[in-house]
Amino acid sequence: MDPFTLIATGAAAAGAIVAAPAVLAAAGFTAGGIAAGSLASSMMSAAAVANGGGVAAGGVVATLQAAGAAGIPLAGQAIVGTLGAALGAAASLVSNCTV
Repeated sequence: MDPFTLIATGAAAAGAIVAAPAVLAAAGFTAGGIAAGSLASSMMSAAAVANGGGVAAGGVVATLQAAGAAGIPLAGQAIVGTLGAALGAAASLVSNCTV
């Protein structure tokens, strides 16, 4: 793997970990609960309808809200970093293609 791809991979991983809390907050998963009128509230509404009126513990909405309220645990940061690294490597490889 070339040095540019390694740098892009590392930068994307770090960037994803740093940006994840802001992305959660922007989506409406905040420390004070789910923000009214947000993407999070739409997801919560859809989950409640699908589950007969409640949001399932351990589901996507509940997990994202827990991360928005208490922060992303270390295992979650590892997952976010891995996804960021994969996207960074893919973007680097695509941009380095020659015809």
